[in-house]
Amino acid sequence: MARENHEGRLRLPGLRLRKPFLFLLALVALAYAACPCARAWGCEGHQIIAYIAEAHLNPRARSAALKILSASPIDPSLSRYCQPRSTDPFVDASTWADDIRSVRPQTAAWHFIDIPRSAHRGSLAPYCPPATGCVVTALQAQLAILKNRKSSAAARADALRFIIHFLGDIHQPLHNATNNDLGGNCIPVEFLGKLPKETEPSRESFDPNLHWVWDVGIINRSAYPAVPATRRINFQDRARGIAAYLDRKYRAQISGWESQPIDFPSWAWESHSLADSVAYGKLPHPIPIEPPRSVNSCADDNHVALRTLRLHENLGYAYQTGATPVVEAQLAKAAARLAALLNSLLQ
Repeated sequence: MARENHEGRLRLPGLRLRKPFLFLLALVALAYAACPCARAWGCEGHQIIAYIAEAHLNPRARSAALKILSASPIDPSLSRYCQPRSTDPFVDASTWADDIRSVRPQTAAWHFIDIPRSAHRGSLAPYCPPATGCVVTALQAQLAILKNRKSSAAARADALRFIIHFLGDIHQPLHNATNNDLGGNCIPVEFLGKLPKETEPSRESFDPNLHWVWDVGIINRSAYPAVPATRRINFQDRARGIAAYLDRKYRAQISGWESQPIDFPSWAWESHSLADSVAYGKLPHPIPIEPPRSVNSCADDNHVALRTLRLHENLGYAYQTGATPVVEAQLAKAAARLAALLNSLLQ
């Protein structure tokens, strides 16, 4: 397990500064119909955020968080996608919100907000339907439950798990933007030599796609000196190693992010801007901004996936190199803001 050093930074025992063996993890599970963007950041990304955030919790907040989580543990019968599970309840909580959708499908829409690429900063109400909610209103609602000492133990534990996860989701750029393409899920791409293949003909879904690249691909294909160089390393060990590396790399910025006010709408717009300028903006073949339309699958909007497939978007090392710093900064920023939120709340 990770432990804190005297500076409160994440430290991992036994790490060797060698280039790790690169490999791809298993593909993300199929998306739910209500939210094709299944798992923001994937297993590694969410756990990286949790490891860094936990290292920056003050002793009182960390003790309170673990007490809340232990008062109502995760149901052992719930099917968990990310394996092996972390033995740290705070880190294990970071991926629970993805798994619970199989039991509570109404929570699927809470992971993202579909802000059109063409939108300008302002009210988010037009993009967050009251009937379903979105990541911004979900964070606000779960924060209210966690603050309320009269909430049941189960409700407070679940609220904390949702918050840990959704703070990660709101910092994934493509969870805050769409171009009638379900946050990039409907943009087939070739990624570092892997050609797109159709996975769901009825929905015209392809893998890899741009959203998957930002959720999983960029992190998987990046090398980190703090990760043990072994072919047997699992994603959990790799997540700890990357967390330690990013905690050191962004040490100066983390203190600044921790001092910022809690502002979920502003963070959504910040991520939206990065989606437009980097995720979409650095594509080899520019994709025009579409007039906003309602889209439920990649077959909608005049077969959006098939239209973009013809662009032959080939994301090579130039795209990977340009996107990696953004991904890293967003992971560290999410962790810093999560720690600051819990430090101010769990006294």
